[in-house]
Amino acid sequence: MHALPRRTALLGALAMPFLARAAAAQSPVTLRLANYKAGDNLLLRLAGQAEGAPYRAEWAEFGSGNLMVEAVNAGSLDLAYGSEIPPAFAAASGAKIKVVAVIRGDVNEQVVLVPKDSPIRTITDLKGKRVGYVRATTTHYYLNRMLGEVGLSFADIRPVNLTPSDGLAAFRNGALDTWAIYGYSVPVARQEGARVLRNAAGILSGNYLFFAAPAALENPGKRAAIAEHLRRVNRAFRWQDTHVPELAAAQSALLGVPEPVIRSVLENVSQPRRLTPPDDAAVASHQAVADEFVRLGLLPAGVQVAPLWDRSFGGTLELGA
Repeated sequence: MHALPRRTALLGALAMPFLARAAAAQSPVTLRLANYKAGDNLLLRLAGQAEGAPYRAEWAEFGSGNLMVEAVNAGSLDLAYGSEIPPAFAAASGAKIKVVAVIRGDVNEQVVLVPKDSPIRTITDLKGKRVGYVRATTTHYYLNRMLGEVGLSFADIRPVNLTPSDGLAAFRNGALDTWAIYGYSVPVARQEGARVLRNAAGILSGNYLFFAAPAALENPGKRAAIAEHLRRVNRAFRWQDTHVPELAAAQSALLGVPEPVIRSVLENVSQPRRLTPPDDAAVASHQAVADEFVRLGLLPAGVQVAPLWDRSFGGTLELGA
């Protein structure tokens, strides 16, 4: 790809076109949307899906799905997304959210890492070891499942709950024997010599959930705007399939992560991202996640996630190409 077109695309993505701003300003509907840094806001602009939207988008940046659940429940967000785990905790706490769509996404970047020269070769070898993870996230879930498969539990390891940034520092300085982690921390650590002990393929479903505020779904204008927004997100996902270099360059500029590192993540996905309406399999997968956290003692027995799901909304999405 020539440098000039990519630079043009990047500059266009980082500054919303004037016509799009003007159209949004005239819209009577405002959607308050959650965004991870260099996430959907950037992707929609790069893919040309932010222009001409029949609603005004107000983006707020978050670092985790559990904070997004809190914001939706508090009434300060209309739509957000994250793994299956924050909404499972929402089901137990009575948080006011409704799951409206499912992202079928990647699990290859959800891994257990060990230092390059580590003698650890299998999950069984984790017994008695210092294992970093992030509590009440996908890492907590798949690490527990991996341990259970070999007859171990959290009681058999020395678990260390750390944020991703603190985990990277601890892993680098030798304070951890093993690190269960996700996202761009994985290729960064691998570039520095870390070895993947196992990834979460076959354990994680690859489902990430869009959840909305019930009040927004009860407002006809916002409900229609959310449906249109999700259709645009799905078209942006399809654009990403053939435009990885542009996306990697733009994310690199915003995240300060080397472009080759980002490309290695985007090019090594277990499945391309797609948006789908809710179905029985997605609800069952979500319930299985909740049940696992019940067994861990982090959720109360009997928690049910099905009441969170709004299938009537999902049926109106018509998510095609």
